[in-house]
Amino acid sequence: MIINVNYQRMDVEIDLNIKQLFSLLKCDLDGHAVAVKQQVIERQKWASYQLQENDVVSVFQAIAGG
Repeated sequence: MIINVNYQRMDVEIDLNIKQLFSLLKCDLDGHAVAVKQQVIERQKWASYQLQENDVVSVFQAIAGG
């Protein structure tokens, strides 16, 4: 399946969730946030949120502030 992660096209296995994507990217979970199709996905849902063909995923540093 093809997804787009931070403007990079990736061919990944089917049934990949966000937590597994972090593992593929060799990226630390701490301090990051994820949006799929411009919708932020809560960290608690990362293990159960299944990515779909042609999803546009943004992984970025989470910044606290007010």
